[in-house]
Amino acid sequence: MAKFEGLPAFSFNMFMPKLVTCLREGYGPARFRADAMAGLTVAVVALPLAMAFAIASGTTPDRGLFTAVVAGFLISALGGSRHQIGGPTGAFVVVVFGIIQQHGYDGLVIATLMAGVMLVAGGLLGLGAVIKYVPYPVVTGFTAGIAAIIFSTQVKDFFGLAFPHTPANFLDTWRLVGESIATIRLPTVAVGALTLAVILVLRRFRPTWPIMLIGVVVGALLVWLANFPVETIGSRFGGIPRSLPAPSLPEVSLKRLIDLAPSAFTIAFLAGIESLLSAVIADGMTGRRHRSNGELVAQGVANIASGIFGGIPATGAIARTATNVRAGAQTPVAGMLHAVFLFGFMWLLAPLAAMIPLASLAAVLMVVAWFMSEAKGFRHLMRAPRSDRLVLLLTFGLTILVDITVAIGVGVVLASLLFMRRMAQATHIEGDGDQADAGFETAAPPGVVMYRIDGPFFFGVAAHLNEILDRIGSPPKVFVLRLGHVPFIDASGAHALEEFINRCRLRGAQVILTHVQSQPLNVLKAMGIAGQLGPDGIADTVEVALATAQRLVSP
Repeated sequence: MAKFEGLPAFSFNMFMPKLVTCLREGYGPARFRADAMAGLTVAVVALPLAMAFAIASGTTPDRGLFTAVVAGFLISALGGSRHQIGGPTGAFVVVVFGIIQQHGYDGLVIATLMAGVMLVAGGLLGLGAVIKYVPYPVVTGFTAGIAAIIFSTQVKDFFGLAFPHTPANFLDTWRLVGESIATIRLPTVAVGALTLAVILVLRRFRPTWPIMLIGVVVGALLVWLANFPVETIGSRFGGIPRSLPAPSLPEVSLKRLIDLAPSAFTIAFLAGIESLLSAVIADGMTGRRHRSNGELVAQGVANIASGIFGGIPATGAIARTATNVRAGAQTPVAGMLHAVFLFGFMWLLAPLAAMIPLASLAAVLMVVAWFMSEAKGFRHLMRAPRSDRLVLLLTFGLTILVDITVAIGVGVVLASLLFMRRMAQATHIEGDGDQADAGFETAAPPGVVMYRIDGPFFFGVAAHLNEILDRIGSPPKVFVLRLGHVPFIDASGAHALEEFINRCRLRGAQVILTHVQSQPLNVLKAMGIAGQLGPDGIADTVEVALATAQRLVSP
């Protein structure tokens, strides 16, 4: 019986860029053409997003483009994922805005550089595996909270409201919205509404088109043709430069380093979490496997370079990475070319970018916030055990009302405490003693692989389930998972099991669960996972499961 192990032993292969691996496999004209088309597709998608995220973060749109070019190139060139696309993302908007308001842009650069060093150190120390253990309700809670804040910050530009001062927090924003309702500018609303309508309609009927860019272009054309008096990038920021700035560093002192250390840690944590989530999603779409520690090192180097070249924090962008995969990317060269194409857009289209209305970018971010909110996942978790719902709601509430750093810290600590309480209850009720390990065994007919999980299936071991597929060279036709010694499963374990089932389905393998105890079975039913397995997906005994498996593998 094989057992799960802790951190992997140090090896330089952990940090080998996937670019090197892909080049060693052979790189010819066919692969380059596929990467070039994917890179161009992602660049078109990233162009409005990079500017929109920078504006929402309280800085100028050019800094978003600098980040997408510099950090995006390095994340792909040095990273541990074949398909990762890096750049500014919505996860940083709240943090970056707060840092700039309190410490200025120079303070943001220092925090970004410190975060980059932390990420490099984390990768070298092998923390890429540890960071995946953050509970799923915590990740969903702060992600939904960030999305709610992003949406609220865009209401002003979408409706053309005149605020008397910059809002201090989420509640203050909505208070000012109510007080400033009489300042709505109808031309601005018309531009924002048209952009929003174009994006939503195209997403419904032409989802493969660059819908964000098309929406922004339509909004800009309306302003130009109707001569609407609305704010644009040019009127507020003076336009976009056509080249990267010279590298520079702000003045650094020990006091500033100490003051900015908590912000730097938050940036590093968010960058690590989102980049690895993005890499995992890409793995699920392609059947590949990323190198988590190498990815952290690349994220660190990219953030250091972004700060030096006048950018903002960067990480793996989930939506752009998925677009890269769907566009047919073969290697990290696609991500590098996406950065090159973005630089070309800057050089060629900078004068036209000045005409983009801020209401159109606000519409873009409202759509991004909605999909970032993971409303489906949020509702999904509301059917999870009560303790997981508590962690989710508390993390969400603290994110929008207090601070994301506090929210993450409290969420992780509370999840850990509740986990210890669950383990005590599970051990007592099931009479399993102090057994809390998880192991697997294989013994089944040809074409069928059987595994047994021993002990509670919680967030600490959930990440290991999907490693099973990576350990098996040729996937079987049927996986039988014996859960007779699993007295408890939480939302993270259920989520990992759902991902495992989906990955097996992509590889043409059927999953059958057997000896499922009452608590795991109730959770799987409540969260809709049992229904995905079909009528033969859950068996009472191993004998029934093997008989079903034998029927499935028979010609």
